[in-house]
Amino acid sequence: MTNMTDPQSNTDDTLEAIIENTEPSETATGATDDRQREIEELKDKHLRLAAEYDNFRRRAVKERQEAGWRAQGELVRGLIDAIDDITRFAHVDPSTVDSKTVVDGVLLVEKKLFKSLAGHGFEVVDPTGHAFDPNLHEAVSTAPAAHAEEDGQVAICFQAGYVINGHVLRPARVIVKQWTGA
Repeated sequence: MTNMTDPQSNTDDTLEAIIENTEPSETATGATDDRQREIEELKDKHLRLAAEYDNFRRRAVKERQEAGWRAQGELVRGLIDAIDDITRFAHVDPSTVDSKTVVDGVLLVEKKLFKSLAGHGFEVVDPTGHAFDPNLHEAVSTAPAAHAEEDGQVAICFQAGYVINGHVLRPARVIVKQWTGA
């Protein structure tokens, strides 16, 4: 007869062997704890960086808004003198002022306004006699050119254009000369 051992006993021995081999040693447990601690530190660092970036983004938006408001305030501050002149001019008794004085007054206020705006990078575009530039001008019509050299030149400016710091606010509306060869 063969020596038969209890099958349950073999299974228990096998499980014990597996458990013994898979139990973490002290060095493995320490390494696992170190890795877990490192993961937690990285998570914390990531959360802090995300919060810092979010704060930076909010601060940058707020600073841009404030810079825009300051720029608008500077522009308006430069226009206050011209606004005061218009206000005084609007309250003059018409019976005591002749038309030449009115026209001269309006021209002075216009000059003051453009001078103030020029200090903020504002330019008037009146290209009459210059070459047509589609970046600054809007052609509304064409007119015949007397000579081939006049081809592409602005004949008449219907409405002045405006540029501020190199950015077109409104293109000048113009009639462009066109040479037909006749």
